[in-house]
Amino acid sequence: MTGDNGSGGAAASVHTSEQHLASITVGERTALNGTIFLAAYDSEWPTRFAELAARVREALSAKVLRLEHVGSTAVAGMYAKPIIDMVLAVADSSDEASYVPALEARGFTLRIREPDWYQHRLLKYTNVEAHLHVFSSGCPELDRMLAFRDRLRLDPEDRRLYEEAKRVLAARTWRHVQNYADAKSEVVRTILERSPSGPG
Repeated sequence: MTGDNGSGGAAASVHTSEQHLASITVGERTALNGTIFLAAYDSEWPTRFAELAARVREALSAKVLRLEHVGSTAVAGMYAKPIIDMVLAVADSSDEASYVPALEARGFTLRIREPDWYQHRLLKYTNVEAHLHVFSSGCPELDRMLAFRDRLRLDPEDRRLYEEAKRVLAARTWRHVQNYADAKSEVVRTILERSPSGPG
């Protein structure tokens, strides 16, 4: 949900009220009340993803049906919030007992539970700024996130359009990071509609 996961509002719930955010947050939610920091692309980001992916695979083994680096940190040359976004497909993301304890033993913490939005779960990593989005295998949102990432990797014009929109939005003051993520929905939709496969 939160994080620059490469699809902005496409991979974020449309509900941004304080009440909704409180209802899906596991643990305490801290407001941002500030602007968004975008860092220059770091060539170490893919390495950090590989290290984190190895931890996930060690924890879950064959339960990992798909594991991908998503978001702007997965797009070479793009400015991004310096948070490694990953998306994981498991057999049933609503079955937390089948994967959350094993991930928590490797340093991840469950922070978001969205039963009404593709049974999405979000875990944060303790030692490195990283978000792990979890969906059930076959979830259309997972495919949408990957399609958006691949579009940015392949099309310089779409990459420029998205980065410019992010810079404008990042300079504004936001109550929550999620509000910033949702504000990117329009440009995300525009880019996906221009792709050969459409918005999905």
